[in-house]
Amino acid sequence: MSLALEKRQLSTRASLYLRTDAWGYLFILPWVIGFLLFTIGPMLISLALSFTTYDLSEVRYAGLHNYHYLLGRDPLFWKSLANTAIYVAFSVPLGLTGSLLLAMLLDTNARGISIFRTVYYLPSLTPAVASSLLWMWLLHPDIGIINFALRHLGVTHPPGWLQSESWALPSMVLMSLWGIGGARMIIFLAGLQGISEHYYEAAKIDGANAWRRFLHITLPLITPVIFFNLVLGVIGAFQVFTNAYIMTEGGPNNATLFYALYLYRNAFVYFKMGRASAMAWILFAILFVFTFIQFRRSRRWVHYEGGE
Repeated sequence: MSLALEKRQLSTRASLYLRTDAWGYLFILPWVIGFLLFTIGPMLISLALSFTTYDLSEVRYAGLHNYHYLLGRDPLFWKSLANTAIYVAFSVPLGLTGSLLLAMLLDTNARGISIFRTVYYLPSLTPAVASSLLWMWLLHPDIGIINFALRHLGVTHPPGWLQSESWALPSMVLMSLWGIGGARMIIFLAGLQGISEHYYEAAKIDGANAWRRFLHITLPLITPVIFFNLVLGVIGAFQVFTNAYIMTEGGPNNATLFYALYLYRNAFVYFKMGRASAMAWILFAILFVFTFIQFRRSRRWVHYEGGE
């Protein structure tokens, strides 16, 4: 009797688990369908199109022609890649540093600190198009407020900013700092608040000043947060598009022709969908390699609390 009862109980539990699993699969089914239709599906189609010459009228198999052309015969491809690499090299470190410093300033229990956190976060909520139009005015060589301030400081010939070939790309890097109070700052702030005060109290007893406490306690303990923001920052910076599209259209003289903007031109201006798809997959390969290298090198400098 006890054996039969035990079998009946096991059967009841198994059926209950199956019903629970079935409901779980049912609830995630809309997401799975959307993922297959709107993410995996377009990715596979773009991969197939990258081996064709497709101008919205006829699809012809071209093998590796698009990749050979982009990598070997298209100077604008390398120009856009170089512009994007320079943008990434400057905007990501500056953005990480600015977000971390801002988070440290806001990591306090001072009166009204929630208001300051909100104020610093608000610029990141501004739509990209509105931000671009605002910065076009700020950086205008004649009526812009930045050059107005520089003239009052004694700079007789301030930069031409977006209208200057040598200053247009630095202007984009400068504008990228507009969002240092956004998501990265919030993530840094969460990481800082997760550090136990006992570490700082012990360091103070040992005579460590503020700089040493930052160098030997704060910095090592937030390396996972730095690594997370670094990976997302590099991926996001490689895909910069809206600012250049609105503010300069890639000019002057292709000084701000970023990779994503050139990809857009190939797809929706020149209607070379096969070539644009090949560019998308080259970008995917670049980001994959960068991310892989960052994960491999992270073992040397990222320290997880409780890890070896």
